[in-house]
Amino acid sequence: MKVSDVMSRGLLWVGPQDSVRKAAELMLRFGVNGFPVLDQGKLVGMITQGDFLRRAETGTERHRAKFVELFAAAGRLADEYVQSHARTVADVMTRDVVTVSPDASLADAVELMIRHHVKRLPVVSASGVLGMVSRVDLLHAFLVSTPK
Repeated sequence: MKVSDVMSRGLLWVGPQDSVRKAAELMLRFGVNGFPVLDQGKLVGMITQGDFLRRAETGTERHRAKFVELFAAAGRLADEYVQSHARTVADVMTRDVVTVSPDASLADAVELMIRHHVKRLPVVSASGVLGMVSRVDLLHAFLVSTPK
């Protein structure tokens, strides 16, 4: 089987300038854990539930002792502040997105997910983002291919 045989096609996405609140609301409304970030049809990132784990608004940002902050790199502290106080999707999204071709084998998709520690892969061709393949899609493929 190929990725195109099992991928989800009805693509839910947000733009980089959309609010993180909008992204969270869409995840809850549609029961998804993450989706691509598109800018004028081009894939520029991914946003997932994991991106919301360290948010100041929910009290889940990391708290540190002052002496630890003295030894931390200023750039890293600035990045963590942006992550925990971000307002737009661009502020929290993952920019280095691992993608897969629609013609790739399911074994190739699984290998990419394992190697990069991701739960979903945008399916991309020369014409753009075609869909998404997730662990759920792979589980469905397993059930379809396994005799009862």
